[in-house]
Amino acid sequence: MLHFPHSVNGMTTSTLTCPAPVGPARPPLVTPALLIRFVSMLGSATSFYLLLSVVPAYAGGSSAGLMTGALMLATVLGELATPRLVNRFGYRAVLAIGLFLLGAPALGLLASSSAACIVIVCFLRGLGFALAVVAGGAMTAALIPAERRGEGLAVAGIVAGVPAIVALPLGLWLVRHGGYPPVFIIAAAAALIAVVTVRWLPGRAAGSADTLGVLAGLREPGLLRPAFVFALSTMALGVFVTFLPLAVGAGGADVAAVALLVNAAASTLVRWRAGKHGDRHGPAALLIPGVVAAALGVLALALTSHPFAVLGGAIVFGAGFGVLQNASIASMYARVPASGYGTVSALWNFAYDAGLGVGAVAFGVLVTHTGYPIAFAATAVLVLAGLPVAIRDRRYLGPQPGHEA
Repeated sequence: MLHFPHSVNGMTTSTLTCPAPVGPARPPLVTPALLIRFVSMLGSATSFYLLLSVVPAYAGGSSAGLMTGALMLATVLGELATPRLVNRFGYRAVLAIGLFLLGAPALGLLASSSAACIVIVCFLRGLGFALAVVAGGAMTAALIPAERRGEGLAVAGIVAGVPAIVALPLGLWLVRHGGYPPVFIIAAAAALIAVVTVRWLPGRAAGSADTLGVLAGLREPGLLRPAFVFALSTMALGVFVTFLPLAVGAGGADVAAVALLVNAAASTLVRWRAGKHGDRHGPAALLIPGVVAAALGVLALALTSHPFAVLGGAIVFGAGFGVLQNASIASMYARVPASGYGTVSALWNFAYDAGLGVGAVAFGVLVTHTGYPIAFAATAVLVLAGLPVAIRDRRYLGPQPGHEA
């Protein structure tokens, strides 16, 4: 800015002030479309988690496991099929169908408590949840600026994580105080109301049609390596949430409860920080410290009789898992064009769900022969097996079509 001469103590002076250089403005992260997407995300997650523990209790007895099995089987099958559906019909249509299938069948539980009816409801809801999370996840990535993708995905993860923390215990509390019917109605309403918001969301990704299916994606090293590393960590998570309360015993119930809480808190906080760091320096490099932290945290859990070791291990494992959550999916999105986001979303969610189930089942078999300390140590070694893969992935030189190939 140029200032004309002026007088100071009788002397004439002039100054020339240049504005400080201004760098390019960062694009806004939270846009109206992303806020609307958050509404549908909250609706689907609330509907899913509200009934996750309620339905097995409603079925009762030996049927409880069958219900959860039908739900997760349908979820995995739906995740594998969704990218092709998104490619053909677009984000909006698939997300709307997913929300409808997640919500409407819950009302069927009001009509019958027979095992056959509950299995059908669980299967349909599993398909609906798969459609919603895969199509919705791809849509979310498309709504976030590429240069702020890590931070944006972390924020989306926090939004989706709130119902997991709140709705899961809330469903059981509502059953105790009001019975099953109100819970079924609320779960149905949460998803069906979210269907209304879909009309204001984008129909499909920009660019050419996506020809990369899930099986083809598994043959892409740039997608397979982060997904594999993340899957190892989700196997450990399945072990942690399933067996920690059993490992510490009845006398350590309070320790287990606090450990589950601090683990979730550490994961959420560190995932957000990892997203911001990855946007500046690249997410792939974060896979290495994520693997090391997760493995060390699980190893500390082997000291099941030492409360401080268990709590410290839960925090460190949560931090490592949060890093891996963000770094894996951000790396994968950066390596495909926007039209391939559906495939990335499917692969990542498949790694999450399959890892949880496989980890819990395998640990259950192992612990009967080794006891908890050795089984936790073996799980830590399993997580650490992802380190060579993470190191190799750091040198990935393939296309980075977050810049739109």
